[in-house]
Amino acid sequence: MSSGRMRLSAEQIGALWRRRQAGESLTSIGHLLGVSLSSLFGVVARAGGLPPRPRMRRASALRVAEREEISRGLAAGESARAMARALGRAPSTVTREITRHGGRSRYRAAQAETEADAAARRPKRARLVEHVRLQRIVAAKLRQRWAPQQIAGWLMSTYPDDPALHVSHETIYRTLYIQARGALKKELVEHLRRHRVLRRPRAATGTSQGRGQIVDAVSIAERPPSAEDRALPGHWEGDLLAGGRHSYIATLVERRSRYVILLRVRGKDTTSVVSALIRRVQHLPVGLMASLTWDRGTELAQHQRFTVATNVQVYFCDPQSPWQRGSNENTNGLLRQYFPHGTDLTQFSQARLETVARQLNMRPRQTLGWRNPAQVLYESVAMTG
Repeated sequence: MSSGRMRLSAEQIGALWRRRQAGESLTSIGHLLGVSLSSLFGVVARAGGLPPRPRMRRASALRVAEREEISRGLAAGESARAMARALGRAPSTVTREITRHGGRSRYRAAQAETEADAAARRPKRARLVEHVRLQRIVAAKLRQRWAPQQIAGWLMSTYPDDPALHVSHETIYRTLYIQARGALKKELVEHLRRHRVLRRPRAATGTSQGRGQIVDAVSIAERPPSAEDRALPGHWEGDLLAGGRHSYIATLVERRSRYVILLRVRGKDTTSVVSALIRRVQHLPVGLMASLTWDRGTELAQHQRFTVATNVQVYFCDPQSPWQRGSNENTNGLLRQYFPHGTDLTQFSQARLETVARQLNMRPRQTLGWRNPAQVLYESVAMTG
């Protein structure tokens, strides 16, 4: 592989983006293309980690054959109106085309086509630059730690009849990472769940943890159908969120609404965790927790003590099957926005944890039709009550 930076060809740049979107590392791509890592990183960094969008002309744009007809018409001394009539175009379209590309005496079809193609490839003015009100709304929601997809969905549901206030989540990401001048400030990236300087393609990663044996564990296979299909509220998933210096937070997520509860725990030992869970569950409205699904971690070895104290049945996932607690896994990912890996979690009071939980419970979710977990839980309880 060559050393130092070099200019990549169009073919190499195309291969770079294709392979990167497929999940290959820059190092492996560099070896394959015979290009230095710094050269590849330079291309990716300038684009904010996002592959460039292919530029496409409008369907109504003049075609090369039409430009050739205009060129022949000019040579024959025809008027713009006559040429427009023959092409089935508006006279103003033909007039603008001639004026834009040299006038009647200098118009050439090939040159006009080349210039039009270059204009189509030129970056367009960012949507969040053109629409200041939309920019302010998006920035405010980012500061509240809303994800771009949540913002896009909320805008659609809140302003259904105002297209000027609609924007895709991908446009928000592009504006943040590519940094269009006059658009969103770069520091807003810090409010995203993952603080990256480049946006990366999604890649499946997984790690396994050693688990001890849980005595008398009841398998998730025995969980009632109402918990499996999220038909009724009251079925929860739980886990520990790990921090630095062997610190932990217990996380509970209600399956139907995705409502989250965060608990401060003294340690990972089963006595500390189960005691904290018992104290919190005993303060919930009667019937709000009917079951709890946990992984095979030994922090819930005393699950029978928990069930006796709360009358809540505990079900355990199959080994190395985190997707069986999908709501909880997703919530733990959201929590990393507040508690990055390596953070000493003992510095956060229970009041602070409740503030974070309240923020999450008020954020709209796509899976809930852009309603928030607090709203859905309230509606579910009212419906069953």
